[in-house]
Amino acid sequence: MGRLKRLGADLLLLSVAIIWGSTFLIVQDATKQTSVYTFLFWRFLLATLLMMLFSLKHLHFMDKKTLLAGFIIGTFLFFGYAFQTFALLYAYSSTVGFITGLNVVIIPFVLFAVFRQKVSFYSCIGAIIAALGLYFLSINAQIGINRGEFYAFLCAFMFSFQIVFTGFYTKKYNTYLLVLIQFFTVCIFCFFGVLFFGNPILPPEFSVVFIKAIIITSVFATIFAFFVQTAMQKFVSSTKTAIIFTCEPIAAGIAGYFFANETFTHIQLAGAFLIIAGMLAAEVGDYIVKKIKR
Repeated sequence: MGRLKRLGADLLLLSVAIIWGSTFLIVQDATKQTSVYTFLFWRFLLATLLMMLFSLKHLHFMDKKTLLAGFIIGTFLFFGYAFQTFALLYAYSSTVGFITGLNVVIIPFVLFAVFRQKVSFYSCIGAIIAALGLYFLSINAQIGINRGEFYAFLCAFMFSFQIVFTGFYTKKYNTYLLVLIQFFTVCIFCFFGVLFFGNPILPPEFSVVFIKAIIITSVFATIFAFFVQTAMQKFVSSTKTAIIFTCEPIAAGIAGYFFANETFTHIQLAGAFLIIAGMLAAEVGDYIVKKIKR
């Protein structure tokens, strides 16, 4: 793959991290009015319906293997959200955010354990630097071994598997159908989650805040984001994808600075620069090695 195309793929994945981080405040406002699973159900229901329209020309590629692949990815994605939700009930959001971001160092082990795939030295170095940056960015995180932290670690593992299996399946099956089935799977699981926890399937009211959040997150943070992730992981490794996604809390912090009067400390700024350094280490290091080998 050409250097410019690789850079383009990296930038598209970076745009996903920026969108996820930028919509954090919108989601936070919406979930103050309704339960998390009710919100996720409507978010993924709308995403599924819209994705179905985009996928009509690709439905003839549907088969049992594609269904299974999409279901597996969607299951990991749902349980990632589920464990993250439980974690936030028992731990600080900064703690949960930091532990969730540790999927960047979990992924190389998952790749080797599941697919016997070795990760490049510079990608590992980049992952470690990015994880250190995450720690500084969430410097107020209080890490222990309580229930919340346990759920957060499970969340990190679920998101790690989602990224790894997306990278594996996207090279074998139709991108549109993988994304569609993934959304439908999360939607169904959220529906049963609503029933299990006794939450109403309908929000207390279809307020402007709720409707705006559903539309924005469905279109940008779900359809665009996961389609780009699935499509670009054909060209970008799972480890590098995770490193790029560590920019999400940076985007969330910038959004908080401009729209919620939040501020960055000097240590948090250092963390942001370390995350960027981790991305560059993974990108430039691998590029230099390939140049030398030529």
